[in-house]
Parts: sequence; structure tokens; C-alpha cells
Amino acid sequence: MFPRPRAKLSDSVVSDHKHSSPVTSPPSAGGPGDGAGPAHTGSRWPLPEERFWSEQTDPHVALPPDPHAPGETAPQPLPQAPAPQPHSAQVPAPQPHPAQVPAPQRHPAQEPAPQPHPAQPPAPQPHPAQPPAPQPHPAQVPAFQRVAGPQAPAGPGPQPGGGPRAAVAVAEPPHEEQKAAEQAPPPRRKRDPYLDNVKFVLIALVVIGHSLVPTLDADSSRAAYIFIYVFHMPLFVLISGYLSRNFWNSNAKTNKLVDTFVVPYVIVEVGYAALRFALGQKWSLTIIDPAWLNWYLLALLFWRLSTPVWKRMKHPVPVAIAIYLFAGFSQISGDFSMDRFFGLLPFFVIGLVMQPEHFEMLDRRWIKIVSVVTVLAAAAVAVLIASRAKLAPFYFKNSYQDMDLSWYMGIGLRTGLLVCSLALCFAVLALVPRTETWYSDLGTRTLYCYLLHGVPVLIAKEMGWLSQPWLFGPLGVLAISSSCFALAIVLCLPETRTVFKWLLEPRLTWLYRRPSGS
Repeated sequence: MFPRPRAKLSDSVVSDHKHSSPVTSPPSAGGPGDGAGPAHTGSRWPLPEERFWSEQTDPHVALPPDPHAPGETAPQPLPQAPAPQPHSAQVPAPQPHPAQVPAPQRHPAQEPAPQPHPAQPPAPQPHPAQPPAPQPHPAQVPAFQRVAGPQAPAGPGPQPGGGPRAAVAVAEPPHEEQKAAEQAPPPRRKRDPYLDNVKFVLIALVVIGHSLVPTLDADSSRAAYIFIYVFHMPLFVLISGYLSRNFWNSNAKTNKLVDTFVVPYVIVEVGYAALRFALGQKWSLTIIDPAWLNWYLLALLFWRLSTPVWKRMKHPVPVAIAIYLFAGFSQISGDFSMDRFFGLLPFFVIGLVMQPEHFEMLDRRWIKIVSVVTVLAAAAVAVLIASRAKLAPFYFKNSYQDMDLSWYMGIGLRTGLLVCSLALCFAVLALVPRTETWYSDLGTRTLYCYLLHGVPVLIAKEMGWLSQPWLFGPLGVLAISSSCFALAIVLCLPETRTVFKWLLEPRLTWLYRRPSGS
């Protein structure tokens, strides 16, 4: 087995002139002292060892055949043993192509290679009868063996512009970089502060509404109570429906049905029963019949369980409104919050079918102006009807019989209440700021405020702090509202979550099976 033939230094001609025509010199059989360099070129002897080349002179890359040359055929390989591969640190000299190929221009900054040892014998010449082995096509050469950097243009003639020649480098295959880019985690999308602003405004109204109950004998408190209850829980349910659109597409969100609804519901029910007993009331604990503010957890649980059914319907909103109206014919009990489930069902389904562009439509100036007029008109109507209006319709749970209404009066009342509630909901959505505010972060922890505010409010009611005579009037409404707003801020702070997270948001990973394939 013969070593792979190497070309003599005089086989490759490099011209120092930019536009000189390529010159070839016949191979010499003399020793290392023959001649003084390439003839008629003016180049210094010895030539630097070829460490840079392009596809025209790369021994591992063959030029594509000229389609216009007659009789041009690809060379056929001979059955011979593979030539030994050169050492990784040794760069072989380029093999001369059968066709005349111009040598690339030498970079002006390239230093000449060290002088060869005088005793070094010349490289053996290839046998005249042995044709050169066919070189692979550039497209078949692996990416890490190709020449890195800009490629020299194909065809005879010197390189245009005399630019630097491409260096041989071992580069990482492109598909590895693409694979690493695909496996990189996507950037986390920034949380939209708009809905957090809405949620904090609503949770503050929840605390205010519950604190106004002891002073409802005053018309001012009653008017504020009616105004709040027309839209604050319907809008809360609508936002919950909007956030439930992709609820079943995530295992983590599905687990929250237990983590943030069932478990906190049981804990809060037991906690409030113990608190009422400590305040002197009789011990009462009924898990299936939620007490006071706990109804929302069970109702939201069943709304989200019904989400796949609503998403498969063609017209879910008319169906939900029809169920809402016909539910008034039945005296539905409060077990598992079924009365509120049907009474607020249209708001959840409307939120479920809403898209982000629907919220963007509310950001127009004329809609904001109409929203201001709507809110002021609703407040004026609440003041006018406060002295004679019943509060039962605003709870969205009583049947027509419970409200002493005929079936057609009941349907008319529920329909009008639905329209007014939706108008106020969209008016509030249009007026709430959409940018980052000082309370945007507080709106991310409204669950803690909802479940915990009942403790100080219940204590204040039992101790008579909310029944002071001076609180029965407009000044009392302002004082209660200010105090409850401050309480909502405290209960939405991150410190509150740190203290009660283990109780209200327990991590029950041991309770669930791992997803298949993990």
C-alpha cells in the first residue's frame, strides 16, 4: 500500500500579480536544490505550504463537470485500497486537478511558511498511468469538512477583488445548532396587567359589599349595595369564564380543580364554622351547602367542569341564556351552589366565548364616553330605587316563586337584569386602565383576599363595629368603603400569600399520576 501521493511545491503556482494569467510549470525530478522557484513568476522560493484553499483547489472537493463540454463524463473510481488519512494537525497539500485550475490569491497579511529542511526529499509524484481518484461532489461532502467562510467563485481566472481566501476550520454541523435552538425554552410571555387591574377593582368591591350589610337600612348604603351587586359578581364570573378557555389543555390547570377549589373550600368551611362557634354562635358545618362567600368556589368548580360541553356547541350563549331563564321556574336549593350555578351561567359562557379582540374593541374613545354615561346612569337609578327595591333579584339565585312574581314578570325581570348587568360589566371593562398600575400586582392574588376577608368582616359584624349610628349615611358609606379598600390591599400583598399559601394553595403533587411519557 502506497502513501497518498503529494504534489510537489512547484505544481501549484501562485502569482504575486493581481491580474497575471495562470502559469504552469512542468514537474521536476530533481532534488530539493533544483531551480529557484516557479519560473517567470517572480515569486519567492520556497512557496508557503498550502494551508488555505477554496473549492477549486481542495483535494477533497471535485469541480462539477462542465455541461457544455462535449464528452464530459465523471471519472470512475478504481478498486484500490483507501489512502491513509493525514494527521489532524497536518494539512495535506492540494492535489492538481486534471483541468487547469487557477490558484487562489495569497492574502497580503499571510506570513510565508517555514523553510523546508534541505535534507527533506521531494514528495513522490503520482504514477503517470494511474488516474486521480474521483473527488466527491461539494454537495456530498459533510458540512464539517467543507471550507468555512466565503467560497471562491467557480471557473478559471483569478479571484475577483483579491480578497482573503477562506480558512479551513472544523465547524459544528448546522443541524446541531438548529436542534439546540429548537430545544431552547421559549421566552416567557409577560403577564397582561389589564385583567389583574380588573380583578383588584372587583375584589375591593366584594369586600365593600359584604361590609355594607349591617347598614342596609340607610338608603345611601342600600343604593351603593345595589349598584355594586348589579355587576361585581357577574363581571367576576365573566372574567373567570374568559380565563377558562384553555383550562383543559393543561394538566397543571386541571390539577387546580382540586388544589385551589376543593381543598380550600373544605378548609375555609371548617375555619368559618369554628370562627362562628368562637363568636358565640351554634356549631354548624354542612359541606354540601356552602356558607356565605364560599359558594363561589363550588360554582366555579362546576362551571369549569362544564367547559368542554359549551366549547362544543355552535351557539352556547343563547343556550345558556335559555337555561338561565327557565331555571327561575324551579326552586333550586343551595346545595353545591346549584342556584348560583344556573343564575350566573350566562356570564360564564359569555366570557368563555370572548376573544382578546373583543376587549380591544372596548378601548375606543367613544365607547369610553358611553361607559362613563352608563356608570353614572346606573348609579342614579340605584339611588332612585334604593328605598323600594328588593334585594333578592340581585343575588341571581332566587326563583320566580321566591320573589312573588308571575312567570312572565319573572322572565322579564331576569332579562332586564341580565341586560343591565352586561352593560355595566362592559362599561367597567372599558374604563379600567390597561397599562401597569400600582395595583396590578395586587390583582394577581385576589383569591387570598376573597377567602380571608370574611374573618375581619365577620368579627366586625359580631362586635358591632359596623353598626355604629354614624355609619348610617353617606359619610358611613365613605368610611366603610375606605376601610375595606385598605383591607383589600393588605390581603392582596405578597406577604399575605407567603403566610397562607400552605393552607389555601397546597401542593398535592403526590395525589396525581404522572403524565404518560414523562
